[in-house]
Amino acid sequence: MAKKLYIKTYGCQMNVYDSLKMADIMRPMGYEECEEPEGADMVILNTCHIRERAAEKVYSELGRINQEKKRRKKEGGNMIVAVAGCVAQAEGEEIFRRAPYVDVVVGSQSYQNLPELIGKIQRGSGHAIDLEMRDDKFDLLPEESTKPQGVSACLSIQEGCDKFCTFCVVPYTRGAEYSRNVPEIYREAIRLVAGGAKEITLLGQNVNAFHGEMDGDVWNLGKLIKHLAKIEGLERIRYSTSHPSDMHEELYEAHANEQKLMPFLNLPVQSGSNKILASMNRKHTRDEYFKIIERLRDLRPDMQFSSDFIIGFPGETEQDFEDTLDLARSVGFSQAYSFTYSPRPGTPGAEMEDQVPEEIKDERLQRFQSLINEQQRKFNNSCEGLVMPVLFDRSGRKDDQLVGKSPYMQSVHITPGNENIFGKIVDVKIARALNFSLAGEVV
Repeated sequence: MAKKLYIKTYGCQMNVYDSLKMADIMRPMGYEECEEPEGADMVILNTCHIRERAAEKVYSELGRINQEKKRRKKEGGNMIVAVAGCVAQAEGEEIFRRAPYVDVVVGSQSYQNLPELIGKIQRGSGHAIDLEMRDDKFDLLPEESTKPQGVSACLSIQEGCDKFCTFCVVPYTRGAEYSRNVPEIYREAIRLVAGGAKEITLLGQNVNAFHGEMDGDVWNLGKLIKHLAKIEGLERIRYSTSHPSDMHEELYEAHANEQKLMPFLNLPVQSGSNKILASMNRKHTRDEYFKIIERLRDLRPDMQFSSDFIIGFPGETEQDFEDTLDLARSVGFSQAYSFTYSPRPGTPGAEMEDQVPEEIKDERLQRFQSLINEQQRKFNNSCEGLVMPVLFDRSGRKDDQLVGKSPYMQSVHITPGNENIFGKIVDVKIARALNFSLAGEVV
């Protein structure tokens, strides 16, 4: 009988991609994925360390997993518990101290060694840990996957970051910037399309800093997108997450000329205050950010934007916050991700003076999110009556309801659903705009 493997994924799309690869790694060892930890022979928590509360959620989940592990042991079974990802990379041996029932700790650059680590556990060697930072991870991962991602797939092309923003743990948990070679990216894209993918999102912690090699030359992201767009059957390309400082000429050209590249971009700005941007070590100003937005809209008038914001960074005054509100009003985002600042141990921001009180951060976040929600509703309302190409990739909450994605990453649902359009891009007339989604009818 196949052994059961349960993987719980936290955080970013990169972790989702890594979890898929972990399942591929474990399959030759006789493990098949299951939906719940109950009855699992192995549990992997693939973790995120961006925010303090996210890390604490992992320890809470480990406590629940331990109860299942004890139950399995009473019944004569066994469960191997592994913590992978960025919390593993950041905390290492501390995980064994706080949760001694954890068997394996494996970092974000070394999970390809899971079979060897599990072998050590099975031989009775106690805990096993591997936190080595290496740039050949992708070379050691299985190329083929027995579990297709579906019509909307992710493809990791770049990992790590060299920017060292003062709030961020990524350079410490994912390491220096590393880009995969173009031929292996192209081969993986071909396999994803053969498996049914119509849309591919190119992933990286700093994806527009991509600098992969092709026949001795170094390619940037813009050139890579143009190359991938030639794949027959691939209809949509996206990329995430980008940095304003790494926008480049060929990427602008791709947005202007490549119709497969969707007219929607998440471009994190983090703050609208030049003082706070400098304190964050963001390496761009608000005016430089405005110029990027303006140029992209000139090149492609239907372009829409999302962004990331940190509210309440150390030293943020009411005027700094007003500058952030002003930036958001000036750009007019169709959606955005915003969070209060969470100090991460080991980052410069955690040691800064003038930490903003939690109650002030929370109040400012509510004001900011109220503005963003208003902008999202306004954009959604502007879509009423339009005909949009929608990629239907999942079932809805209601019976016979199908949900898809517009070019602008809006959820679009139709009722009653039509199974014949699942996995396809079809034209939908938008009948009604909701706060966070659209409702329509197939044309």
